Amino acid sequence: MTVRLEGGCSIQLSYGCFAGTGLARRAGEVKTDGGKGLAEGRAGGLDGGVQSPGPPPHPQLLEDAEHLKLLSIFYYVMAGMTALAGCLPILHVAFGIVMVSGSFPSTPSSTPPPPAFGWLFIGMGGLVILLAWTMAVLQFLTARWLAARRRWTFCFVMACIACVGFPLGTALGVFTILVLQRPTVRALFDDPLPGGYLNR
Repeated sequence: MTVRLEGGCSIQLSYGCFAGTGLARRAGEVKTDGGKGLAEGRAGGLDGGVQSPGPPPHPQLLEDAEHLKLLSIFYYVMAGMTALAGCLPILHVAFGIVMVSGSFPSTPSSTPPPPAFGWLFIGMGGLVILLAWTMAVLQFLTARWLAARRRWTFCFVMACIACVGFPLGTALGVFTILVLQRPTVRALFDDPLPGGYLNR
């Protein structure tokens, strides 16, 4: 194949040297309109391949995302500790059941405790277990919604409640309130970006 250029020059091309390589087909597709075909081919490669990355997030947004991630982890830990502490009153409930059932050991010189004390142990222990496990569930939900940037009001109320648990709960609650009151953090809750780094 002979390609004639301006000025009388010519280039002799042989398809045999491109045989089996697929370059012959590509050579037939090359356009000689001032490099326009090459530019189009490169643009097409960019469109079909890896796209150029966008601008990096603002440093303040990265800091907010990191703080929310840490708060989520702390609330997960707090939920586990609260649930574990809620298991301790199980001993009181078991002790009350023993007293109510009348199987409490006694000696001839002593009388067994009245069943009313057993019911008191059962009621108080059961109430503490219910409150502790309910709080653990709420803290678990707070951790999840902080990570998902959802339910700002719920997270804020739970932060205020956490301030009651001195000293760890107070520190966590105050830090959560300070972070949630930032306008940039509130914007993350109002308009989350699914799949983005700021929502991880």
